[in-house]
Amino acid sequence: MAGEESHDVASCKQVDDGITRVFQLLGKRWTGPIVSVLTTGPAYFVSLRRAIPGISERMLSDRLTELTAAGLVVREVYEGPPLRVVYRLTEAGAALEPALKELGGWAMKHLPERDRPGGC
Repeated sequence: MAGEESHDVASCKQVDDGITRVFQLLGKRWTGPIVSVLTTGPAYFVSLRRAIPGISERMLSDRLTELTAAGLVVREVYEGPPLRVVYRLTEAGAALEPALKELGGWAMKHLPERDRPGGC
């Protein structure tokens, strides 16, 4: 047609590589809530488990291992007795806080609220 460009929209669409990498890690169930809890400061394993209702010890351990391998979390062991393990965000992990707050605000505005277990 005269004056109109032929444009194949589908051929131009491609997901951003950064978005792909972010969601490969943070898109896994429980990962976002773990990072979110750690934005308030270091936490013991048991404190993390209590702060995230429904997560199993095994899943929490697996996700913390993944986050540590990705360089977002540091695992610090304090000799006892009792032996204590503390998790904290690295500088890269802490840099996620503004994005997580934005996502949380977006969810409050645009996603229907579900029944949530009580807080502290």
